[in-house]
Amino acid sequence: MSRFPRAAIAALAAMPILGLAVVGPLWAQQKSTASKATAKQTPVAAKRLGIGRAATPEEIAGWDIDIRPDGQGLPPGQGTVKQGEAIYLQQCAACHGEFGESAGRWPILSGGNGSLAGHDPVKSIGSYWPYASTLIDYIRRTMPFGNAQSLNNDELYAVTAYILYLNDIVTDENFELNAKTFRTIKLPNEPNFVDDDRETTEKAFWRKDPCMTNCAPGAATVTGRARAIDVTPETGKGARVE
Repeated sequence: MSRFPRAAIAALAAMPILGLAVVGPLWAQQKSTASKATAKQTPVAAKRLGIGRAATPEEIAGWDIDIRPDGQGLPPGQGTVKQGEAIYLQQCAACHGEFGESAGRWPILSGGNGSLAGHDPVKSIGSYWPYASTLIDYIRRTMPFGNAQSLNNDELYAVTAYILYLNDIVTDENFELNAKTFRTIKLPNEPNFVDDDRETTEKAFWRKDPCMTNCAPGAATVTGRARAIDVTPETGKGARVE
């Protein structure tokens, strides 16, 4: 994605037009007429702007690294929980804590089981996340912080296995995570995530022409305030992460 300022893009786009208008308005008019005629003859899909070049398969592969819940997109490689422990302590523990409990204000990775229905839910990988693919995909793209995509595939599998171990999803420290065993991993909270079915279950409530004014009888009244009903979770009143 280009990060070039929009104002600068607009200025650059205007420069050739200004130049043509000053140097040769008649030529510019003839050029414009010819361009319009060519545009009518040339399909839009066949136009080429002459900017840049086609991406190579290697360049595309560098971006095409997403991993789906069914395991599609997993890279080759393998790593054990034990191997991942050493990598985690060296690369991850400074921010996420030695046992995934977090350090400072960095996100926690483990703990919080049974806390989702409480006043202060703890949303960790083991307590909240639906798919292990989210974990390995995020690590692959963005971690370690400040040195993203520095892990090789074996290190990626190993550190993912260790984080699953911290959440008691994997219980054997000799467990080897690879593309095959990954498909056997199920996170505890997966059943609580469902497909968005509003298109069918709520279709009866849809209106072709929704009401925009005076839709309810009587005057609008305030029935509650966030401060009064205390909807903001407070530190210390929820489940503790040990």
